[in-house]
Amino acid sequence: MNKNNQNLPLRSGVGIVVLNKENKIFVAKRIDNPKNFWQMPQGGIDKNENYYEAALRELKEETSITSVKLIKKIDRKYTYILPDNLIGIIWKGKFKGQVQKWFIMRFVGNESEININTKNPEFLDWKWIDIDELPKIAVNFKLDVYKNIKKEIKKILN
Repeated sequence: MNKNNQNLPLRSGVGIVVLNKENKIFVAKRIDNPKNFWQMPQGGIDKNENYYEAALRELKEETSITSVKLIKKIDRKYTYILPDNLIGIIWKGKFKGQVQKWFIMRFVGNESEININTKNPEFLDWKWIDIDELPKIAVNFKLDVYKNIKKEIKKILN
């Protein structure tokens, strides 16, 4: 990491694992990175908002999904650091990465509820994937987070 970027803080955020009835995971392809990288819904925390409220808000803002039941709040927080070429671009250059609180939720709605063409769209496409596919679809700098989240999901499904 570039020395100038080491002093930047980490952004507080949330991540959401959305499982369907078949225990497949919701992932979406970012507009700003249309290569074959997909991600789970995630985002920052607003002022006066707790982690769970932020998770529900981000999920709705990014996917229109509101029909979920909380399965588990993951105890540990996970961190990723942006690569040097993205620091200064993402989050207006204020942060070097993100420390995230993750939630595993069950989607209990109808798929017609899912709509990524939101007010401020972040995604081009979405799909359900098997849990084992999770590390294969992640962008490099989020790979460790996704491997750890995969372990957390498997713990509760076994």
